[in-house]
Amino acid sequence: MIPGAVSRTAGLESPQPACPLAWGRLIWDVAFEKHLLIDGSNVLRAWPELRALERRDRDAARNRLSDTVRILHDFEEFRLTLVFDGKGQEVVVEHPSGHETFTVVFTPSHLTGDDVIEHLVGQSTDPRTCWVATDDRAERQTVDAVGGSSLSAAELAEWVDRARVRQSAQLSGLHERNRQEWRRK
Repeated sequence: MIPGAVSRTAGLESPQPACPLAWGRLIWDVAFEKHLLIDGSNVLRAWPELRALERRDRDAARNRLSDTVRILHDFEEFRLTLVFDGKGQEVVVEHPSGHETFTVVFTPSHLTGDDVIEHLVGQSTDPRTCWVATDDRAERQTVDAVGGSSLSAAELAEWVDRARVRQSAQLSGLHERNRQEWRRK
């Protein structure tokens, strides 16, 4: 598939196996039951605030998207893979937070993000555990056809907002319980 893929974890680079199935295992081997794959290039164009930022600074827009959806990894406990259309001759796999379950993938110039996402869902041991966020109708139909689920960029934004509200409520409850416990001591 893609010779000489490169992995970057927290700034460190290491060569990854060239075998397509071995490359797929880079993303699947860690035990999270649900996997959210985000068509990053598509979502950047779909969310107005990111679309405007992308025109000025593509890397900043990608980082903002990564930071925004991180709650779905950290709080909702989804394995999360952001896939961006890239350039160059090799796939680049990054783990910006150092967690193997939070991955950013840049495709080589001869593949699209859609190709990689469809491959990953199709190669999953259980595609029913895969969710794909994109506004690309053809990609959504392909994912749905192989047994995965899809959601639009707008639905992804709503999910992030709901997760923030739930996280805030949970943290407020923990804060209040800690405050009451400290009062008793």
